[in-house]
Amino acid sequence: MSIKIAVYEDNRALRESLTYLVSGIEGFELCGAFPNCLSALENCRENKPNVILMDINMPGMSGIEATRLIKDHLPEVNILILTVFDDKERIFDALCAGATGYLLKKSSAQQIVEAIEDLHAGGSPMSSEIARKVLDFFHKEVPKENCYDLSERELEVLHCLALGDSYKMIGDRCCISMGTVRSHINNIYRKLQVNSKSEAVVKAMQERLV
Repeated sequence: MSIKIAVYEDNRALRESLTYLVSGIEGFELCGAFPNCLSALENCRENKPNVILMDINMPGMSGIEATRLIKDHLPEVNILILTVFDDKERIFDALCAGATGYLLKKSSAQQIVEAIEDLHAGGSPMSSEIARKVLDFFHKEVPKENCYDLSERELEVLHCLALGDSYKMIGDRCCISMGTVRSHINNIYRKLQVNSKSEAVVKAMQERLV
């Protein structure tokens, strides 16, 4: 089954480039390319994308605002932020809004394609510079006491989620099966009282659990 992809980008040249890129990849299906997010929720309900490539700085409604709106109503949609902004405020605002990936626009076409595939497979792809800022945030803060009764393995899996690992990568890193990975993640969601990977990662950041 094809991965249905929508693009939100106000720069016409880049929007056309992304449209050309997505349309030329086997297994990808472009289901819309838009210069703003003013009708984003209606577009998503009509076109049912699996993955959205979302710019941040757009007229009328920012990509972060649109991400929050879409995730509130259609939590199953994966949103990959594609932007020039690499400051911590926008990174964490985007993650808190529900974005499940964050790439810089200087990323290569191959990196964007791989990020879409990773996102659709359950990962949380990030540009290396973005991942470093997230890790720096973790390292500079002293973890709080684990008051959610997370096991050592669950904390390890949560840390992998925060790094953007897919389920398969977590299984390989922790030497456990995909079924066991899913079981640990379900337990993490239950204990943290969250419903998605992005919510779990944001809560882990806020509570300094990793």
